[in-house]
Amino acid sequence: MANFYTETPELSFHLKNSMMERICELKERGYKDKDEYDYAPQDYADAIDSYEKVLEITGEITADVIAANAEGVDEEGPHCANGRVEYASGTKKNLEAMVQAGLNGMTMPRRFGGLNFPITPYTMCAEIVATADAGFGNIWSLQDCIETLYEFGSEEQHSRFIPRICAGETMSMDLTEPDAGSDLQSVMLKATFDEKENCWRLNGVKRFITNGDSDLHLVLARSEEGTHDGRGLSMFIYDKNDGGVDVRRIENKLGIHGSPTCELVYKNAKAELCGERKLGLIKYVMALMNGARLGIAAQSVGLSQAAYNEALAYAKERKQFGKAIIEFPAVYDMLATIKAKLDAGRALLYQTSRYVDIYKALDDIARERKLTPEERQEEKRYAKLADSFTPLAKGMNSEYANQNAYDCIQVHGGSGFMMEYACQRIYRDARITSIYEGTTQLQTVAAIRYVTNGSYAATLHEFEAIPCASEFEGYMDRIKNMTRKFEACTNAVKETKDQELLDFVARRLYEMAAVCVMSHLLLQDATKSPELFARSLNVYVNYAEAEIEKHFNFIRKFQSDELANYRS
Repeated sequence: MANFYTETPELSFHLKNSMMERICELKERGYKDKDEYDYAPQDYADAIDSYEKVLEITGEITADVIAANAEGVDEEGPHCANGRVEYASGTKKNLEAMVQAGLNGMTMPRRFGGLNFPITPYTMCAEIVATADAGFGNIWSLQDCIETLYEFGSEEQHSRFIPRICAGETMSMDLTEPDAGSDLQSVMLKATFDEKENCWRLNGVKRFITNGDSDLHLVLARSEEGTHDGRGLSMFIYDKNDGGVDVRRIENKLGIHGSPTCELVYKNAKAELCGERKLGLIKYVMALMNGARLGIAAQSVGLSQAAYNEALAYAKERKQFGKAIIEFPAVYDMLATIKAKLDAGRALLYQTSRYVDIYKALDDIARERKLTPEERQEEKRYAKLADSFTPLAKGMNSEYANQNAYDCIQVHGGSGFMMEYACQRIYRDARITSIYEGTTQLQTVAAIRYVTNGSYAATLHEFEAIPCASEFEGYMDRIKNMTRKFEACTNAVKETKDQELLDFVARRLYEMAAVCVMSHLLLQDATKSPELFARSLNVYVNYAEAEIEKHFNFIRKFQSDELANYRS
């Protein structure tokens, strides 16, 4: 029987990373839940076993239900009638299967009906689902919006809303508007307090809202009259049961057809404040977006896995000139590169998720008791690492998903241009990943300070101190040389003190940092499991060296006065 988890041994490898023992200890608070819940793990080994069982269930449902429905959902799509969304018939079946399996509210505490999973195994489930259908992945994985409500909402809100998500209700984050996309400080949806009803009222329009007719919405709105920047925005919880929001239309999109992207009209909709006023954008949306960006990184890895699966299967079956096309260098070069980018991107994704797990668990513990000085240092260290790695994971994996989907079609040749092959759907679905939840350009903006302040370089030097297998020492030397070229470019640009030049070459510096990081992570993985990663290490380091050389030569030769030639 097909299973999207067991058929991808790389996932089990990342689940059993040495950092997971610390993550489980923190998340489980020393495994204290075992005395109250019979399904709570007894110890670390039991926790990993529990995660694997849930991942196997997810892998089975994904193969048997979600993948089987994917083409039908893509063709049918959701419908809008009388201000409401009706999912495609296959989407309804997918949701029913996931709810029946208890795969909702996965990261929430058991007292609310959740599984109390760390972010890492949950992210693996999101990757698996996206491998089958990235559009459905959007609907299901938006359950992680509950993390923001759990982090910033009141205990009373926790008790009312979290059990509903754990029981299978859906969520959305209503942020963007017709005139406020990437520039969220321009949000103008109006929030006014209704003294008579002792509640807030929301009025205005939201656009490009994924799963916009969900049960519970986290809404960014302007609560401070007369303001025009981020300091006037607050976060609100809207419950569809209260009414007041209609779906004006569902966008007609290139891909992710199963995921309804809605324009919403708020008409005096009843809502309640989440957290404190004026912190909606400054604090809460930043937390929400970081979670969403990790989710898109997982979706991107899932799409890369799907592209690899389709390309490999076709290359083995398709014969030309008397042999399978996988035997031709032009084809196996593309396949090897897809796989190398997939393995490198996945390594970056789960390194990031482990960083997130540690700092979030410590943040949660800090709401229960005072952290020790050592724990405060640990929280600070991993929060910084998570913040610096998240834009790398989202930006690079989304770009790789697009490249890998493109190459998947190329492997298929003319057949890849035909609608009956899955590769065209993967290609269309992948395109959005480098756009939503912050474009790759915005990921560069988020990451560039870690280039200029030396954080990435410091992390790379720490990686250089990690021993590798003797047979891979040559790769370590090559990666060190790549890092030196990255540092030389960074220093050369900083020395000019030209902000426009820095902004212009930021994407190149970002990519240099990212490929150095991924090369190190693949080296670490290949040292532990050469049978899984040695080939990808070789292919990826060759690829990364070429990327470093390309950017190094461009930046080294570029002069500030050349910028005029690029301005329109």
